[in-house]
Amino acid sequence: MIAGRVADVIVIGGGIVGAACADELASQGLNVCVLDCQRPAATAAGMGHLVVLDHSPAELALGEYSVRLWRELAAHLPDDCAMRTNGTLWLACNEPEMAEAERKQQALSAFGLGCELISGAALAEVEPSLRPGLLGALKVSGDGILYAPNAARWLLQRQPGRVRQRQAEVVAVEGNRVRLADGQWLQADAVLLANGIYAKDLCPDLPLQAKKGHLLITDRYPAQISHTLVELGYITNAHKGDGPSVAFNLQQRPTGQLFVGSSRQFDNHDPAIDAAMLGRMLRRAMDFLPDLGHLNGIRSWTGFRSASPDGQPLVGEHPQQPGLWLAVGHEGLGVTTATGTAKLLAAQLLRTSPPAELQPHLHAYLPQRFIGAHVHA
Repeated sequence: MIAGRVADVIVIGGGIVGAACADELASQGLNVCVLDCQRPAATAAGMGHLVVLDHSPAELALGEYSVRLWRELAAHLPDDCAMRTNGTLWLACNEPEMAEAERKQQALSAFGLGCELISGAALAEVEPSLRPGLLGALKVSGDGILYAPNAARWLLQRQPGRVRQRQAEVVAVEGNRVRLADGQWLQADAVLLANGIYAKDLCPDLPLQAKKGHLLITDRYPAQISHTLVELGYITNAHKGDGPSVAFNLQQRPTGQLFVGSSRQFDNHDPAIDAAMLGRMLRRAMDFLPDLGHLNGIRSWTGFRSASPDGQPLVGEHPQQPGLWLAVGHEGLGVTTATGTAKLLAAQLLRTSPPAELQPHLHAYLPQRFIGAHVHA
């Protein structure tokens, strides 16, 4: 069947990464068709924490650049996107974690981020709801929060003359054309996979691993938390090892609701709530915020992060399928790095210079690090 050309670029996935890419490509003058089948997306399941992490130079560069772009967008975002630059407090329970706070402070400061170490006494003053006895914290001032589903919707609607949305299920991808569930083929100059863990269904050679996470949100209460609170044990509890893990991660939304995370379970594709894992996560949260046990939790849910083997996203053209582009594998940083990913992807697709901030680390994002180059006959 002959494929019908529908746009310059077809974007598969209308979550925050797909939406940011569609918006950026449209801003460069391209006509974009976004196909989304309304399956549960990581965008709707995440906490919307805009956070700069430093597990590698490439992660630090992409995170810092992306959060800066979000702050530039903040004045244009509607109120229902709930963006706030509230900062992150990385909490230290003991001497090794305080040493990690000092290391992190040096790394972030060297990159130009505003951050400071605070003592246990100062921490108790700024966040009195925390349990006493914490050794201190690292405060990163430029981090923030965002209600990602509404931000994605706004990005998709910002340029209606250039971005067209269509609810459709894609069941096959071949380079720059796609086949829908109804058998119809669509074609464009380029096809972009930006649908998280579901990209692996369409492109089995992608090295993506699902990491299931649980979240819980409470009823509305008077403000009691000023920053996003994350334990420094998050570095070891949630990012190292292959077993199930939990770590304290909490923010107070502008509505007054407390948003509680986080957990990780590897290669678990069951969307059902795991009561044992949820309970373990909440007990960990109450270790830091004892009053949490007296609050009313109104909803809990799960989502699936899409992780690459080295923790960096795959951004670029598929080496063996000309015309097929990738923006996947962001794990828990899809909301944070959507803006930077979009700039990087658009520059590659349009054959222009990538953002200067990301140029030194370009190799760390390219799909070629996992997928072999195309061999021409």
